[in-house]
Amino acid sequence: MQQEVITKDVFQFLENLKKNNSREWFTEHKSEFKALESGVKSFYTSLMNKLKVHDDIEKLKMFRIYRDVRFSKDKTPYKTHFAGSFSRAGLRLRGGYYLRIKPGETFIATGFWEPNKEDLFRIRKEFETDASEFRSIINKKGFQNIWGQLQGDELKTGPSGFNKEHPNIDLIKKKQFIFVRNFSDKEVLAPDFMTQIDLSFRAIRPYFDLMSEILTTNLNGESLLD
Repeated sequence: MQQEVITKDVFQFLENLKKNNSREWFTEHKSEFKALESGVKSFYTSLMNKLKVHDDIEKLKMFRIYRDVRFSKDKTPYKTHFAGSFSRAGLRLRGGYYLRIKPGETFIATGFWEPNKEDLFRIRKEFETDASEFRSIINKKGFQNIWGQLQGDELKTGPSGFNKEHPNIDLIKKKQFIFVRNFSDKEVLAPDFMTQIDLSFRAIRPYFDLMSEILTTNLNGESLLD
């Protein structure tokens, strides 16, 4: 039977792990972790099945609890959260979904984290030509009530080859195009948490549809996939 809710036990374990982030403690509590992890994975799988009702999801990737500490100053061996991402299927469908579960810091995110050089240039050229449709989508009240403002890293000025005084320079200088929605612990533990995530991801579709169209066509609107 798949788990449809996140339980208080999940939060309690993560809180305890934060206080006792050592291999010795984790080894002693590994059976507890495995049981909770199984339930959380079921939650993510159930969420993926909900997403598949209205989107074409290729795969779910659950991130491991173990931290790679080789190049980090923080040598604690374990993450203190659960996280997973959902990839859309096919070259025509761009963008992705992400969910992190952590006491006091749970959030969902969606959009384009690390567009490759070609995609980033194509997006910037689109905004250089016209960003009115893009702004119309992300500025809608219903959209902003759920997702707020566009987020992501950006250049201090415009990228090379673009007019630094362009009216859309606020978009052109961005390197990421993401939206984030935070959830309180009370909201995470509520019975409708999964439903709220699903409704949020449904609301992002006009944004995904436009960005997918941009990234699969040239500036003349001709398909790059045919």
